[in-house]
Amino acid sequence: MEKIIHRAADRGFADHGWLKSHHTFSFANYYNPETIHFGALRVLNDDEVKGGMGFGAHPHDNMEIVSIVLDGALAHKDNTGRDKIINKNDVQIMSAGAGIVHSEFNASKTAPVSFLQIWVFPKYRNVPPRYDQQTFDPGRRHNRWQVVVSPEQEEGKLWLNQDAWFSLGNFDAGQRLTITPKQQGQGSYLFLISGEAKVGDEILHERDGIGVSAYEQLHIEVNKAAEFLLIDVPMLQ
Repeated sequence: MEKIIHRAADRGFADHGWLKSHHTFSFANYYNPETIHFGALRVLNDDEVKGGMGFGAHPHDNMEIVSIVLDGALAHKDNTGRDKIINKNDVQIMSAGAGIVHSEFNASKTAPVSFLQIWVFPKYRNVPPRYDQQTFDPGRRHNRWQVVVSPEQEEGKLWLNQDAWFSLGNFDAGQRLTITPKQQGQGSYLFLISGEAKVGDEILHERDGIGVSAYEQLHIEVNKAAEFLLIDVPMLQ
């Protein structure tokens, strides 16, 4: 087994006043040659945006972008005419493909919004840009994994242009679980949104992450009620 640990306190951090952003991987002005990406997983940003503020129109291309709202609501607009609100328990996928211009603003004028934004390298480049979002019932991930994004166009899940899976899980203290690779050559990145867990021989706390590859099984013991994001991706060279 190969593994890499990203502690919450060691992440890159930017405080722009209106935006507080923690970067698990190198992003913007934060550069760490040891945290460029984990396989096809390129960016995992943990953002909080003040009420009434946000990101103005800006372009993306050839990247699969997943946003998961943890608290509050996020307003999305893009140059295809889409105008959407992403609420807590919503997941958004934007395949930037050949190119898209979008903006993201806090949908509230007063309350902050917190969300995870994750970038994944695409399987195919320069595809037509695509947008989708879906609301997921948190009750369906109590003490089990809820797959929210997959490479297959299946009802009840979002799909993206890569052999990657995103799963959410809320587990009670005392739960024991085991994860395995989705496919040969895949790695798994586990991000602890809240709680505490023993993952293999490592203790993870809130906002810690661990990536494992070349493995058969990874055992997890939940020490304190925990919320996880599990991302399975190809291990690109």
